[in-house]
Amino acid sequence: MADSLGVAVIGAGMAGKAHAAAYRTASALYSPVLPPNRLVSIGDVNAEFGSLAAKRFGYERNDTSWQAIAAADDIDVVSVVIANSLHREVVEGLLAAGKHVLCEKPLSDSIEDARAMAEAARNASSIARIGFTFRRTPGIAYIRDLIRSGVLGKVLHFSGRYWTDYGFSPSAPMSWRYKGGPGSGALADVGSHLTYVAEFLCGDIKSISGGRLSTVIDKRPLPLGAVMGHDHAAVSDTFEPVENDDYAVFSAEFENGAGGFEVSRVAAGHANSLIFEVFCENGAARFDQRRPAEIELFLNDGPANENGYRQVILGPGHPYIAGGLAMDAPSVGFGQNDAFGYQARAFLEEVAGLSEAESLPRCATFDEGVRNMELLGAVTESALNNGKKITL
Repeated sequence: MADSLGVAVIGAGMAGKAHAAAYRTASALYSPVLPPNRLVSIGDVNAEFGSLAAKRFGYERNDTSWQAIAAADDIDVVSVVIANSLHREVVEGLLAAGKHVLCEKPLSDSIEDARAMAEAARNASSIARIGFTFRRTPGIAYIRDLIRSGVLGKVLHFSGRYWTDYGFSPSAPMSWRYKGGPGSGALADVGSHLTYVAEFLCGDIKSISGGRLSTVIDKRPLPLGAVMGHDHAAVSDTFEPVENDDYAVFSAEFENGAGGFEVSRVAAGHANSLIFEVFCENGAARFDQRRPAEIELFLNDGPANENGYRQVILGPGHPYIAGGLAMDAPSVGFGQNDAFGYQARAFLEEVAGLSEAESLPRCATFDEGVRNMELLGAVTESALNNGKKITL
């Protein structure tokens, strides 16, 4: 095990700050088995954003190029949290420099680049993983346990949606999120989350059909200055065309069962609504990210007149919580930010050389990231061919 691990985050935006905060807390989750963390650098081409994030989260410095981080001898571990189109160059450069890399989803903006990144990861001397953060959500992990243990039993039907509203206003400024080919909009942004959650619970998707992509706001004003995350900053009178999807819908077939999926970035009133129900042979479970400290559970184990969903408050008896929160008492609660801490902890445990048996479940591999992009590509292919069934 190394004497210490130097950490950097490339990207000082919304998700980048979540990664930066997660590395601060990772060593304090559970028993202290990690080498000391050194919070070294926040990298961002916008020096002001990088400097503010470094100061806020206690990192030693900020850098304005990924090359500086790749060349730095005091950095071992790097999270890459930037525009999808930039992932390949940065990740491959970091792996070539021997850095351990945790890349945000989706792996890239093209399947060709994603496959090249997976090949680079297989040949690297360091560890490369992708951040499927919702796998760390205790409620989702608990529902998976209920399915796999047989309590819920075989999956029959999955119904999921991920509605967001960061783009519902026509005055929301143009950014990289609105650029790219078909399927690189809402489908890639939040549909990537929904599809890996579905496979995490239900098993591999075998085919996609009924794909539809819609762009309902076809142009956006250029911002007057730099924009971070989903901020609605001051805009100019100059507009550029939106190139990708505001809304996507599709159906899927699993090995067992089927499912329906809907994603949007123009769902007014739904800032961050990941909601699903999974229906199984012995009952059903419902999850709503807006209420992340609970699930709803229906077990078909009583008279029909008395059956129905019941609220299950998550606590120390459920995944990740016991020992993983400073106050791990029943009903204390859990939120989306906490999942980034578990994710960072799992990544650092693998980098530090802890055995899989002694660690949290490993982060997803780049090959799993490619799989996720192949699913999204199948949805896009279906949509471009009038909902044609695409077999995976």
